[in-house]
Amino acid sequence: MFKRGGWLLMGGVMALCGAMDAHSSVRYPQVSVYAHRGASALLPEHTLAAYAQAISDGADYIEPDLVMTKDGAMVARHENEIGSTTDVASRAEFADRLTRKVIDGQAVEGWFSEDFTLAELKTLYARERLPQLRGTAFDGQFRIASLDEIITFLVQQAGRANRGIGLAPEIKHGSYFRGIGLPMEDKLLAALRGNAYTNVAPILLQSFETANLRALHDKRGKASNIRLLQLLGAPKAQPADAVLNNDPLTYAQMMTPAGLRDIARYADAIGAEKNALVAVDAQGRLGAPSALIADAHAAGLQVVAYTFRPENPFLPAAMRQGEQNARNPDASVAEMRAFLQAGIDAFFTDDPALGRRAVDGG
Repeated sequence: MFKRGGWLLMGGVMALCGAMDAHSSVRYPQVSVYAHRGASALLPEHTLAAYAQAISDGADYIEPDLVMTKDGAMVARHENEIGSTTDVASRAEFADRLTRKVIDGQAVEGWFSEDFTLAELKTLYARERLPQLRGTAFDGQFRIASLDEIITFLVQQAGRANRGIGLAPEIKHGSYFRGIGLPMEDKLLAALRGNAYTNVAPILLQSFETANLRALHDKRGKASNIRLLQLLGAPKAQPADAVLNNDPLTYAQMMTPAGLRDIARYADAIGAEKNALVAVDAQGRLGAPSALIADAHAAGLQVVAYTFRPENPFLPAAMRQGEQNARNPDASVAEMRAFLQAGIDAFFTDDPALGRRAVDGG
């Protein structure tokens, strides 16, 4: 299991528990809570403030999605297109950098991290990605964080909390950045190895691609503190590196027992969208677990679910209460607990305090 506050991911399979509600006293101490982009339900994502809130709220890991700058620095943004999460569109000096690119096969218009130096990006302010749900009260208060800053911050926070806090970086658009001369993987590995804390702390590297995880498997060394998470997208979709290599591999094939056994040769866990693990029926109710959890465990893989969010639009229809876009914390806890009962080993949530409630009971 993913051990809270520990240094290693430990094997084992959770037994399927009976039905229970959000107020059950049953606890799941083996299950880890991953702060998805920090406490992103409460503060703008991928800011030091969001990570600090997540740690205060009991997250076991914080997650920085990583993209590259023009001068080869790694910064935390969910995408390399930064127009939707910063104030760059309002900055006249950067107006001429608005452009259109093809990223992993998709045409995207906006401003891109790789067209800015780190110093230029540090002049921007973060903005809320989902203002209609989460408001804009914190827009313009926080800067973009670099990986180096996040690691320094994590060391400080772990010392204050007096517990091990893990780091779960996701390599975004690895093949794309490699193709423009800004490969990320070796630089990331060197950054983690170069810090005394992250050289021993719980680290989980994530990617929707496969070749970079295979390479990192070979480079991380034996008895490493670094574990690898193979993210799985929509069943009909393909990893970006498979498309570039004319490989017909789909995520659906990767989710089969044979595909999972192949993943287990280089990764320690899979990260699956929550509906691939527990489906929602036509009435908007959570159903029985899919075979994916048991099949992954049979292959020796841990199962990490993504992503739990506390607002009604992200909850199964039958669990929604109140206004259309309202926060629904009790239902979010109940949803997470249904997945804990199904046997997941860890999960990503935008609200780690609710994730902590789900895991710890009460």
